[in-house]
Amino acid sequence: MGVWCRMLENQEQEEVITVRVQDPRVQNEGSWNSYVDYKIFLHTNSKAFTAKTSCVRRRYREFVWLRKQLQRNAGLVPVPELPGKSTFFGSSDEFIEKRRQGLQHFLEKVLQSVVLLSDSQLHLFLQSQLSVPEIEACVQGRSPMTVSDAILHYAMSNCGWVQEERQGSSHLAKGDQPKSCCFLPRSGRRNSPSPPPSEEKDHLEAENLDMNCWHRGSSGNWETTDNIPVYCLASLGDVRWVSILWSLYR
Repeated sequence: MGVWCRMLENQEQEEVITVRVQDPRVQNEGSWNSYVDYKIFLHTNSKAFTAKTSCVRRRYREFVWLRKQLQRNAGLVPVPELPGKSTFFGSSDEFIEKRRQGLQHFLEKVLQSVVLLSDSQLHLFLQSQLSVPEIEACVQGRSPMTVSDAILHYAMSNCGWVQEERQGSSHLAKGDQPKSCCFLPRSGRRNSPSPPPSEEKDHLEAENLDMNCWHRGSSGNWETTDNIPVYCLASLGDVRWVSILWSLYR
């Protein structure tokens, strides 16, 4: 009986990282600077990740940048290869599919390496929609947000019902795209609008959340016991956001 319980406990503690590269889309179609980007969906129970589920879009040259950064920081640890570049102007469906498969294989191999997984640039690449210069600024401390802050801010602003409804209605009007955090603008700064403040601010109290891990920080913002800030929680006035944030930290 004891052996069986230990087996079950080991199964529960087993870390799983699932990554999918899918949904290739041509951006700026018909223009001289058109390109293809891909949706990267990640779901995990690993404590190495700030958010347990994320969804971003990245293009090939961003993958090229990521590999260079990983190689620079990994020292003698080998970094998986990327699929090759196209030798022709434009891309056929067959080439795009082969590249998609190659990019997924690349990420799967990268996420199997403890050394590569410890690189904060990889986490921002997978779990935020920051551009390459913004990722570099964040990692180098030239951004007002830390790596965890940037990931949590993106997760909150794109996974809530309010944000989904806003983005869904605007995208449907432009091109009948489904409501998803993955259909984000690729030009300029890719910041998402913050959720609107509630008319009844600061009416949530820690004891009403029935979660002993939440408390008010010295700055007045809601934080976890690990002093991780919970953006806008005090001003949203909506218990649904508590559920979202709770799922991110579990």
